[in-house]
Amino acid sequence: MRTDTPRGTLPAREHLLADTAGLPVLDVVIPVYNEEADLERCVRRLHDHLLRTFPYGFRITIADNASTDSTPQVASLLAHSIAEVEAYRLEEKGRGRALRAVWSYSDAPVLAYMDVDLSTDLNALLPLVAPLISGHSDLAIGSRLARSSRVVRGAKREFISRVYNLILRGSLAARFSDAQCGFKAIRREVAERLLPMVEDTGWFFDTELLVLAERAGLRIHEVPVDWVDDPDSTVHIVSTATDDLKGVWRVGRALAVGALPLDRLARPFGDDPRDRQLTGVPGGLARQLVGFCVVGALSTLFYLLLYSLFRAGAGSQVANAGALLLSALANTAANRRLTFGVRGRDRALRHQAQGLVVFGIGLALTSGSLAALSAAAGNPSHATELTVLIAANLAATVLRFLLFRAWVFPDRSHDEPAVAGAADAPELLYDVRNTR
Repeated sequence: MRTDTPRGTLPAREHLLADTAGLPVLDVVIPVYNEEADLERCVRRLHDHLLRTFPYGFRITIADNASTDSTPQVASLLAHSIAEVEAYRLEEKGRGRALRAVWSYSDAPVLAYMDVDLSTDLNALLPLVAPLISGHSDLAIGSRLARSSRVVRGAKREFISRVYNLILRGSLAARFSDAQCGFKAIRREVAERLLPMVEDTGWFFDTELLVLAERAGLRIHEVPVDWVDDPDSTVHIVSTATDDLKGVWRVGRALAVGALPLDRLARPFGDDPRDRQLTGVPGGLARQLVGFCVVGALSTLFYLLLYSLFRAGAGSQVANAGALLLSALANTAANRRLTFGVRGRDRALRHQAQGLVVFGIGLALTSGSLAALSAAAGNPSHATELTVLIAANLAATVLRFLLFRAWVFPDRSHDEPAVAGAADAPELLYDVRNTR
């Protein structure tokens, strides 16, 4: 899994200005493989539609990935005859590889792609990219499964599509409705950070891109589309489904172990209205308190369960120490990810070591409470022990939150300067556009 992304947070989203000094605002990529019959018709239809309806500068980029027919020649002729068309040739197959290559090289602030068969009604293109131009969203996708979408396709493809999206919801907790519709767009600064993390080079590229973006908290806008199935599609359903399931397993495993630096996709403080500072309240305190309380409540239940189990075969002090140690490790890991938003393996061992120091303070408070109880009551009941431990844990919890916030997981958002370096030009890519 590639993780060589620029460090620092993303810049705040801003509305793109119409005057871009001659640069196109939108770059629509059409990935193709052996599409000599349909390519010219598709490009001319899309070009005419954009000329009539799109109020900004645009470019249409044909991304030929290793076609063996006359597709490269058709693409070259279109690039020579239409000013807004460019053509690129890659020597390896893969829709994801083609999109990564062209998107990484493009200078347009909004990047989109659509399938060459134009199954999606082009009237959805402006609604697709408008939220990205306005600065409202980070990515946008066309959805064939929205209630207001109008779709014409066979029962087999409909069933496969819905089952696949159910798998994504159940395994990767995806909330977007349609991962595979060939009609998507992304802001360039988001693509610069997100593309190096996407490993797939084929049909699973879309899904992986969306899952990582959603897990990072980026905003994904969905547009209901009118869509007519292409009966002559060359997609091999069985092999594509197999590769997709392998991709689901790979991405799920990477997310489970925290192998992806998704924090580098975070927007800066203040870009989200929920992050607005209140007078006298440190930024993010309200959300951190809620998260800490939820984690703390679950940790307390886990601790009491362990204590009861250990107490059956050991003394109160040994049972308390063992239960508190295990629950403290789980508590630190959960607060690290859920409360303070720290992802990846960076400083993970250090955080656990600091968490153990906090654990030592909690152990001192709870053990001292048990010792005081034993001295005062002699042989207290199990219920009395639990009551005292709950009270001691409440006191330790307040101190734990303060230490976590100020020492273990301090706000480091201002420690790293944002880097907005563009991705390097991809290999195996050369320009066959007309030199005008």
